[in-house]
Amino acid sequence: MPGIATLRANSNATIDATITAISAVRNVETSRGASVVADATLQDESGTITLTLWGDDTKKYQVGQKVHITDGWVKDFRGKLQVSMGRSGKISLVP
Repeated sequence: MPGIATLRANSNATIDATITAISAVRNVETSRGASVVADATLQDESGTITLTLWGDDTKKYQVGQKVHITDGWVKDFRGKLQVSMGRSGKISLVP
């Protein structure tokens, strides 16, 4: 499976990585109304990337957990790549 270092903006991503940090949850206003968001740092053997967690996902994951992301969406946000679930992405824990 390709690693984080191979990810490019405006493309889908399927990766396995470990959560190494999670930011504080913050309240945001979106075009769909109020929500909560947090940023998790993911790391594999090839690099790191930010995972944006929205809503209930902000409470589901902890530092040290290994996750599998299927069909996530990679974008360039303020000059750095980040991945989110987008419309069709899924995130699950790797046992």
